[in-house]
Amino acid sequence: MAAAVIVVLVAMFVHMLFTNEAFQWEFMFSNMFIPPVLIGVRTTLLLTVLSMIIGVFLGIVLALMRLSGNPVLAAVAWTYTWFFRAVPRLVLAVLFGNLGILYATVSFGLPFDMYWLPLLGLDGYSTTIFSIDARTFLSGFMAGLLALALSEGAYMAEIVRAGLQSVDKGQTEAAQALGMRHFQVMRRITLPQALRVIVPPTGNETVAMLKDTALVAFVPVTTELFFQLQNIGARTFQAFPMLVAACIWYLAITSLFMVGQYFLERSFTKGDRQAQAELKAIETKAGN
Repeated sequence: MAAAVIVVLVAMFVHMLFTNEAFQWEFMFSNMFIPPVLIGVRTTLLLTVLSMIIGVFLGIVLALMRLSGNPVLAAVAWTYTWFFRAVPRLVLAVLFGNLGILYATVSFGLPFDMYWLPLLGLDGYSTTIFSIDARTFLSGFMAGLLALALSEGAYMAEIVRAGLQSVDKGQTEAAQALGMRHFQVMRRITLPQALRVIVPPTGNETVAMLKDTALVAFVPVTTELFFQLQNIGARTFQAFPMLVAACIWYLAITSLFMVGQYFLERSFTKGDRQAQAELKAIETKAGN
C-alpha cells in the first residue's frame, strides 16, 4: 500500500511538471544557457574552489593550534571557531560587503607606526609597504569569498581536529621512539590515517559550499549564478521559471561534485580493504 501511494504521488508530480504552464519550460531552457548565466556558473565554481582551498588551509592551521599545548594559540583558535560558526554566512557576506565603512584604505606595514615613529623623531614617515582603496579591495567577489572562506575555516578546523584525534596516540609515541621528528610523525603517521576521517565530511562541506555561494547574490556579486537567474526573472517577469532553472543548475553541479566525492572516498578506503584482506589471509594461514 505504501508503494502504491508513492507511485501515485510520483505520477501526480510528473503530471504537474508537464501540464502546469507556470513552469514555462521552453522559456526556461532558452535562457538557462545564455552567456551571462554561463559566466554565473563559472563564478559559482570559482567561489566554491577558492573558498574550500582557503578554508581547508585555515582549518588545518586552526586545528593544530587547538591541539597545541600553548594556551594562547588554543584560545585564539577556539575564539575564531566560536565566532565564525555562530554567525550565519549570509550575515557575514553582507558584513564583509560593508567593511569599507570602517576603513578608507587597506594598508600593509608595521602596526601603530603613527604612534611610535614620532617618538623616534621620524614625523611624516610611514612604514606602509602597500596600500589600496578599501572599495577596490573589498569588491563584491572578494567580500563574498572572504565571508565563505573564513566561515569554512571554522568548520574545517573541527573536522581536521576530529580526524587528528581519531589516530591512536600510541602510534605517535612509537614513531617518536623510533627517532622521528614531529613533522615526520604528522606527515607519515598521523595525517595518512586522519585523512580517512577527514575526507568524507570535507566532501560534504564542498557540496554545502557550492550551495552557499548563492548567498553572495546579496552582497551583491552580480556575476554569480543565482543573481543572474534572478535578474532574468525580474527583467522578463518570469521569476518562477528562473528559480526552477536555478534548482536545475545546482542539482547538476552538485551531482558532479558528489560523483567526484564518491571516487575520492573510494580511493581512501581501498587501502583499508586491502589491509583487512591481507590481515585475514595471515590469520587464516596462522590458523592452518
